Amino acid sequence: MDFGVLRELHPEQRVAMVPEAARQLAALGHRVRVQAGAGLGARCPDECYEEAGAEVVVEPNDLAARSDVILCVRVPSPEALGAMRPGTVLIGLLGPLVHPELMADLASRGLQSFSLDALPRISRAQSMDVLSAMSTVSGYRATIVAAERARRFLPLLMTAAGTVAPARVLVLGAGVAGLQAVATAHRLGAVVQAFDARPVVKEQVESLGAAFLTLPDVTAEGAGGYARAVGAEEEARERTFLAGPVRNADIVITTAMVPGSRAPLLVSKEMVDAMRPGSVIMDLAAEAGGNTAVTVPGSVIEHRGVIVDGSTDWPSQMPEPASQLYSRNMLNFIRLLLEHGLAATENGPTLASLDDEIIRATLITQGDQVVHAATRDRLRPAPPGAAGGLSEGRREP
Repeated sequence: MDFGVLRELHPEQRVAMVPEAARQLAALGHRVRVQAGAGLGARCPDECYEEAGAEVVVEPNDLAARSDVILCVRVPSPEALGAMRPGTVLIGLLGPLVHPELMADLASRGLQSFSLDALPRISRAQSMDVLSAMSTVSGYRATIVAAERARRFLPLLMTAAGTVAPARVLVLGAGVAGLQAVATAHRLGAVVQAFDARPVVKEQVESLGAAFLTLPDVTAEGAGGYARAVGAEEEARERTFLAGPVRNADIVITTAMVPGSRAPLLVSKEMVDAMRPGSVIMDLAAEAGGNTAVTVPGSVIEHRGVIVDGSTDWPSQMPEPASQLYSRNMLNFIRLLLEHGLAATENGPTLASLDDEIIRATLITQGDQVVHAATRDRLRPAPPGAAGGLSEGRREP
């Protein structure tokens, strides 16, 4: 089969497949073509791809037209999509629940698409779990950047000039990104607290050296271990409970996300107003609307002396390791598709069997249809007078 790797649109710096993974795919007997410059952001020059057995193609539309399978991080440009033949397989982080209209566009082009952010949370899918891999990068990177923005020592220091108290770090949300933030802040010597509405993560938080904050009678444990959306009353109780820890923190790192929904609002404007000047908030949920009321997605702002970082490109800020992890996840997913009969034919690539939980969960479009049920639901117009299911004052992602 012919696999194509497109160069991502600016400002994305990751690449969907690094040379080592391309070498392994070529060793299986497949042709790999890479757009010129696709790996430069991740320190993978064209020469490395050629040494790995891949062909470097200058024109992206030529690459798209000659490929049976296109590998990407984000949805490619309309021009590249237009060059793909009907039936072409597209694999990447497509964001079907966030951008359902883009999925409808893929279907209208006859593309067969798989989104790796729709992987089920089961043991067999762990080697393909792109979200966990990228969250690991995000949690680490955000903590390092927060330490620099805070402009103070994180560890306790005993000096001849006196004692310097350690920084206090509060992590809201103890998923993969949150746990990585806890571990990194603890290694840097900070006093760390973490909050999550899922009691099941308490042991993990404490094993990493942080104190776990718990709010009785509020739990957001959802299906498969993911967080679920809580009601407005529960959300208000969480904000009241967190007011003190947020006020006392030097660094607040928020990571609370609910798949397919707006991020929960955990930090109100009043809570930010009460923080000390020079404090830092890193809102890793900014792409889904943010965990704080003052977050501006994609921007770093200062609110009454508090730095609020709403960056939405954390994995892209560490493109080399992020691309390596993403590429391994991608290669494992491709192997699964090949095991289930993905092959090239005169009429385009075909998949012999959909009888696999992972494949069914990640298949978004097929033929000219959006087949992913949750994405189809997002495309249906809301009934007349419907509020859209969001609490008053909440923003769509």
